[in-house]
Amino acid sequence: MRVVIAEDNALLREGLVLLVQSAGHEVAGVASTGPEILPLLLEHRPDAAVLDVRMPPGFRDEGLRAALDARESLPDLPVLVLSQYVEETYAAELLGGGARGVGYLLKDRVGRVDEFLDALERVASGGTALDPEVVTELLSRRRKDSPLETLTAREREVLQLMAEGHDNATIAKSLVITERSVHKHIGNVFTKLELPPTEGGHRRVRAVLAYLNG
Repeated sequence: MRVVIAEDNALLREGLVLLVQSAGHEVAGVASTGPEILPLLLEHRPDAAVLDVRMPPGFRDEGLRAALDARESLPDLPVLVLSQYVEETYAAELLGGGARGVGYLLKDRVGRVDEFLDALERVASGGTALDPEVVTELLSRRRKDSPLETLTAREREVLQLMAEGHDNATIAKSLVITERSVHKHIGNVFTKLELPPTEGGHRRVRAVLAYLNG
């Protein structure tokens, strides 16, 4: 996997480079300021991008802006965003429009090496990897008339774990139920959210996006 990394903190940036390389991946390019990001992404067209939300010179949303701009030219670019805090508006914008291959992790999660690398690989393969705190914040703004209100409590639990990027086996273990039960609950979620079988694997991502944007 070829990865572009954008992070202004030199120590964290070098740490990310080492983590990615230690997992056998290639770091195609590194950016330390906002204006460097988009040209770097367009030049290297990586398999995934790891971007800090707030970058110089303004330390506002330069990393996210670059990610959104890049996706206009590279619609399938997988993006894993890192942030010091849960920034609800930024997360919602990144996840809007039915995007696939998206992740939003708090920087504390990077220290958990296995979790970070697993999230990067899930995002690169077109899935989602969302920090539990990000999921909680986004759910707090859900509309009361959302079709998600038709889900049972267990179906919501399953879908929340899907949003965090967990597979069926992990969901089953977390909820202390069988994988068969997880499969059944996910099927009910697809039905209630009107996601047809013809969409194949994309249904899982679309269900997650509906959950977060509902």
